[in-house]
Amino acid sequence: MSNLETRPGEVAGGCAVASRLEVMTPREVPLGGPRAMTVRRTLPQRGRTTIGAWCFVDHYGPDDVATTGGMKVAPHPHTGLQTVSWLFEGEVEHRDSVGSHATVRPGEINLMTAGRGISHSEVSPPTTTRLHGAQLWVVLPEESRFDEPRFDHYAPAPVSGDGWAARVFLGSLVGSTSPVPTATPLLGAELVLQPGTSLSLDVDPSYEHGVLVDRGSVVVGSAGDTVEVDEHGLAYVPPAVGALTLTAGGEPVRLLLLGGPPFGEKIVMWWNLIGRSHEEVAAWRAEWQAQIARDGHVVDDSQDVAPGRFGTVAGDHLRPIPAPPLPNARLKER
Repeated sequence: MSNLETRPGEVAGGCAVASRLEVMTPREVPLGGPRAMTVRRTLPQRGRTTIGAWCFVDHYGPDDVATTGGMKVAPHPHTGLQTVSWLFEGEVEHRDSVGSHATVRPGEINLMTAGRGISHSEVSPPTTTRLHGAQLWVVLPEESRFDEPRFDHYAPAPVSGDGWAARVFLGSLVGSTSPVPTATPLLGAELVLQPGTSLSLDVDPSYEHGVLVDRGSVVVGSAGDTVEVDEHGLAYVPPAVGALTLTAGGEPVRLLLLGGPPFGEKIVMWWNLIGRSHEEVAAWRAEWQAQIARDGHVVDDSQDVAPGRFGTVAGDHLRPIPAPPLPNARLKER
C-alpha cells in the first residue's frame, strides 16, 4: 500500500491527479534494542525515493530519554551519501573515523560526507533529558561518491520577519546563505510561523521541494495548487514553481523546508550504504564485516576494528553494529 494520501480529484494509484502536490505520511521504525527510540520515516516511500538529492528523512521526538533511553547508535558504516543532523531539543555527540568529535545542538547542523566510506557513532549525552530532531540523508552524484570523507559543522544565524523566523542550514533562502559545501545544489532550512502567518518564498524553479511539518499544520501553496499538511507529514512540491507559500493554521508551526534539482541517477540503497549495483553494495558490506570481526565474532570495542575502507571511530568504545544479512533476491535500483 502506498503512503501517498489521496486528495480530492485523485484516483488511488495515481491514475488521475488534480493537484501536482502530494502529502506523504510517516511509518514508525524502531532504531533497535529493547528500549528503542522510534523514528517517523517519511522518505523514501514506495512511490518516491528522492526529493532533490534528499533520499532519507527520519523525524523523532520529542522523547523523554528516561523512557526511550535516548540515542545510542554505535559505530556503523556509510558510503555514497551525506548525513545531516538537525535538532529541536537535546544534544547528540558525534564521533567518526576521520577524527571528528562534535556535539550537535538545536539550531546547528552536523553534515558528514561519507564519500568512498566512513564510520561514525551518535550518542545523546547524560545531560540530555528530551530528544527531538531530524536525521536526513543526501545521496552523492556519480562524480562525488568516491570523494574523501569529511565532516562540517555550522550554526546559522536566525533571520526573521513579520510572524516568521528561519535558519538556513544548506543553500540559500530569505537572504541567508549557508557556507556548508554540498555535491549537488540543495536547500535546507527550519522555519517557524506564528498562527495565521502566510509567508511567500521565492524559490528556485528548477528545484523540487519537501515540507516536513514538525508541529502544527500548514497549507502549502504553489502554482495555484494548495494542500494542507498536518503534524509529521511531508509535502512534495514538483519543480517549475517560482514561489512557494506557507500559511500557518491556528497554532504555531515549525517545519523543515528541503529542496534541490531532481536527482537523475539510479541508486541502490540498502541499510547504511548507497551504491549503483547489488555487487557494489555487497562488496562494501563484506568489507565492513571483515573490519569488525575477530575469530568469527564481532569485536566488543570499536577501537579493535581493523584498518580498512571504513576506518575506526576515534574515541568510541561501543561494540560496532554488524550489517544485517543481504536479502535472498538481488538489490534493485531505485
